[in-house]
Order: sequence, then structure tokens, then C-alpha cells
Amino acid sequence: MKLEQSSTSMLFSETTIPDIFFTEYLAEAKGDYLKVYLYILFLSKYNKEIKLNDLTKKLSLPLNIIHNAINYWEETGIITKKNTGYIVNSIQEIELHKLYKPKVSLTPKDIAKSAESQYRAKIVDSINTTFFQGIMSPGWYTDIELWFKKYSFDGDVMRALFQYCFDRSALHRNYISVVAEAWSKNNIKTYNDLEMYFQKQEKFTIFKKAISKKLGINRPLTQYEEAYIEKWIIDFGYSLPIIEIALKKTTSKANPTFDYIDKLLTDWHEKGLKTQNDIEKYLLEFKQKKQNIKELEKKAKYNNYEQRKYNNLDSLYANKQDA
Repeated sequence: MKLEQSSTSMLFSETTIPDIFFTEYLAEAKGDYLKVYLYILFLSKYNKEIKLNDLTKKLSLPLNIIHNAINYWEETGIITKKNTGYIVNSIQEIELHKLYKPKVSLTPKDIAKSAESQYRAKIVDSINTTFFQGIMSPGWYTDIELWFKKYSFDGDVMRALFQYCFDRSALHRNYISVVAEAWSKNNIKTYNDLEMYFQKQEKFTIFKKAISKKLGINRPLTQYEEAYIEKWIIDFGYSLPIIEIALKKTTSKANPTFDYIDKLLTDWHEKGLKTQNDIEKYLLEFKQKKQNIKELEKKAKYNNYEQRKYNNLDSLYANKQDA
């Protein structure tokens, strides 16, 4: 006996999307890419064949956007290219594979230790409740466990990591990974380390704004200019008043550069001048030395006196508005 199901018109048919799609893929995909995926998913139900040029007409999208969307979904693994076309893969199977594959790299001891850590479990539960309304997908649990292992963050830092990204509307795996990597490179392990890092970043921001204002720069600083400032603050340990002394030396320059300022500050640092008083005393002595030389030259009244040659560094201080 053969049983057949009555055909259903398109009016009553449905295209289902797993909930995991909304928790794992929706936020990171561009709007046009979502448009392409949904239409491909719809067509795959009917085993339809469609050309990329047809998609541009159906979806009112440029061909390059269609190409980019296809490449994006290929990279995520949602679709797979074959000689005859594409296969739309099961999202549940993809996530199940992600969930169990990373655990192979963890030893039974690691897994047992993680399971026994009530503290971490509370942190993960807090992250789930606070940032995912209690419906955090299984993949996040594996990611968090691996981040704990890779970066050695304590629980408070892990929760702060999610809070930081959430506050910037960027609660995505890629963004969180980048931030976690940056924190790790700055030797952040504990919450105290993180607070000190934030204080340093806040200080750096204040210095950037102050220096830009003093130099009349109304644009964002370049990466290289910021590197100079970081060098003065972190490597030299100079305060803003000390840097301002160097900035004043640019008043006679038509187009003062960070390189010029850096040469001044580097010279002071190499001379062991650490405080504002040390630098002001040095500049005063340097000014007095120049003045004494001028007086000696005037007193000697040498008509054909050859000017004493100074090294290149001395020219840094050839500023009429000496501090």
C-alpha cells in the first residue's frame, strides 16, 4: 500500500530556521548577507537551481554583494560549494561539531577541574543571565572555558570582558576574542590588573587630548603619533607638565612634529632627567651656558671669530622662548 501526502501550496508551506541561527549567526552577519541566506534556504527546500545573476534580480542586490554573501556563508560553513552548485548545511550539526570538537583538545583532568570549579560555574551562569537572558547557546560555554584556559583570566575579568563588549554593542565572538587577546598582551590576569590597565588607558586618553590641543591638532592622532605618546608616558614615565615643557619648545616651529618633540624628551631621558625640576634646572643651566659663551665672545671682540660648532642636539634648544 502506497501512502502519499497531499501537496501543500506555497501559501501554507513554511521555511524553518533553527533558534541557534539567531544566537550564533544573526548579530554578526550583514543585512544583505542575511537576505541572500534566507532566500537560498527557501530555494533549497524545493531543490531549485538558480544562477547568481538571477539572485541579483530576485533580491535587488548588486552581483558583487551576492558574491560576498556567498563567500561569507561558505566561510561560516553554513553552505558548501560543489561542482554542481551549493549544499545548505544543517546549522544544528555545525554547532554540535563545534561543541564537541574543542573538548578533544582538553584533557580529562582539565574537564574535571572545570566541572568542579563552582566559582567559574557561577561566573558563566552570571554571564548567561546578564547578557543572554538565560538562553546562551552551547557554543559559548566551550568558548568561555577555552578562554579561561588560554588567557588565565580570573572570573571577574571574564565577566568584565563580556560587560566591556556588551557596553559597546559588540557581543560577538570575533570582537570578544580581539579584546581578550589585547588584555592578555597587557598581562591582565586579575581584576586588579584590569583596573590598572583601565587607569593607564584613561591617562593615555587625557594625554592625547591635551597634547593635540596644545599643538592645535583637530584630527585623530595617527598610530605612529600615539606610539610616541605611549613611549613618553610608559617608557620614560614622564608626566604631562614635563611633556608640556617640550611642547613649548615648538612655538618657534612653523610645523612642529612629534619627531622633534620626541628628540627633546629622549635627550632628557638619556641624561637621566626624571622630574620637572630636573628638566627646568637643566634648561636654565643650558641657557646660562649659552649666555656665558655669548658674553665671552663679545668681550673678546674677535672680528673673525669662527662660531663654535655645536652638535645637532644643541639645535633643539635654539628657541628664543626658552623655558
